[in-house]
Amino acid sequence: MSLTDKAIEQLRELIRTGALPPGSKLPPEADLAAQLGLSRNLAREAVKALAVARVLEVRRGDGTYVTSLQPSLLLGGLGGAVELLQGDSAALQDLMEVRRLLEPVATALAATRISDTQLAEVERHLDAMREARDDVEQLNAHDAAFHRAVVSATGNESLLTLLEGISGRTLRARIWRGLVDARAAGRTLAEHEAIFHALAARDAALSQAAALLHVSNTEQWLREHLGSGAALPS
Repeated sequence: MSLTDKAIEQLRELIRTGALPPGSKLPPEADLAAQLGLSRNLAREAVKALAVARVLEVRRGDGTYVTSLQPSLLLGGLGGAVELLQGDSAALQDLMEVRRLLEPVATALAATRISDTQLAEVERHLDAMREARDDVEQLNAHDAAFHRAVVSATGNESLLTLLEGISGRTLRARIWRGLVDARAAGRTLAEHEAIFHALAARDAALSQAAALLHVSNTEQWLREHLGSGAALPS
């Protein structure tokens, strides 16, 4: 472990133990360095690294603060990292596999927690998908909103942020599928209707099965149409 990595770990430990709780202001650089037993340069590098990770927020003219440390903030950077993988079909297939492992279980959880208001929101996105079935990009935009509304109904912010970071970055591949497969829109609508009806019945097992079928069909299509290591068509 490098000296910089050790400095980052020491500063992270102060935050993890509550010595620097969310929203608190860090001491001046010289004091922080002395507290950690580091040089000012190492303390500065540790602060920069944790600012990039959204653990710290540098406010010019004011100081450096610990952020809220909410999952949406800390995990939000995942999507940007995942996006860099999209030129490689093998990486895209890996992402689809992760989505298949997480999203059906999240949908089952949503079925046990979804409120009438949240179910109505899911239905609104389904209606919008029906209206946009001849517009591939709009259809997929409403598709993404449908899934976000479902996972949001779990009340689990960490799960929502993780799935948005993963499934949201497969959108370009799903649009491409819609452009080259004339039957994709009809199948997609039917699969989403099955998910909605299972949620409306508050049937966790059926919701999980419907979501698994939907994600698995998309994953299988991509595996068949993308050669290993090939770039995704733009």
